[in-house]
Amino acid sequence: MYTRELEIAAWEIREEIIKMLTEAGSGHSGGPLGTAVWWACLYLGGELKHKPKEPWWEGRDRVVVSAGHYCPAVYGALSKAGYFPGSELSSLRKMKSRLQGHPQHNQSWVRSGNREQLPGIETSGGPLGQGISQAVGMAIASQMDSSGVRVWAFVSDGELQEGQTWEALMLAGARGLWNLGVVVDSNNIQISGKTEDVLKVEPVRQKLTAWGFEVEEVEGEDIEGIMRAIKWVKSSFEKPRAIVLRTVPGKGVSFMEGKYEWHGKAPRGEEGQKALAEIRNKLAQL
Repeated sequence: MYTRELEIAAWEIREEIIKMLTEAGSGHSGGPLGTAVWWACLYLGGELKHKPKEPWWEGRDRVVVSAGHYCPAVYGALSKAGYFPGSELSSLRKMKSRLQGHPQHNQSWVRSGNREQLPGIETSGGPLGQGISQAVGMAIASQMDSSGVRVWAFVSDGELQEGQTWEALMLAGARGLWNLGVVVDSNNIQISGKTEDVLKVEPVRQKLTAWGFEVEEVEGEDIEGIMRAIKWVKSSFEKPRAIVLRTVPGKGVSFMEGKYEWHGKAPRGEEGQKALAEIRNKLAQL
């Protein structure tokens, strides 16, 4: 896709996020809105090795969404990529829906042919801090069987406050897991406040470098920069690489931007309509 097409896709994903959350009446707004460009670039930019019509193809790259509460953005991107119909997005957080408030994976459903498995979801996300360990295990397995599969781990800056993340990152560096790409959403918020006030995690870049990673930083709205960073991660054959994504939580909705109160809050009623109007106004300008 060209840059303009990816920009339009990102804003359309933001539109779907607001629609989903308003319909559900609960969920997370800040992180998903802030990372819409990232998910558009990853799933629609042509660099991820995947086949939406064959979602369990063995040669696919694995995308581990450790920060599971970002799933409204992930669902929006997966739908636009063709993994499932857009009409299903309105079922977010509803009973018996495949689109739960945190992504759920059940491989036994796939093996049995049960269609309730949501394609594109590699792991169950929710308990923060565990996704990095899962991704490291996948990357090690890929190297052991020489499959050439790359693993992407998406984490939040808040979950870097947990010790398990650093143990996994240390192992990745020690093992030289060149097929592992870690993406840290650095938006400086968590449910109880600013990360720098709750438990400071910066300097993230220097910490990752110390564990043996090569690191690049990119702004969350910089489509060309993100695409370059994705290609850069894919070009590694020596060390694990990480992207520190500097985003604005709640991006696109003026009354949400930069406010930690919208980390785990969904718009309701007039808030949803106002948010949609702002996003649609931006889309009309593209």
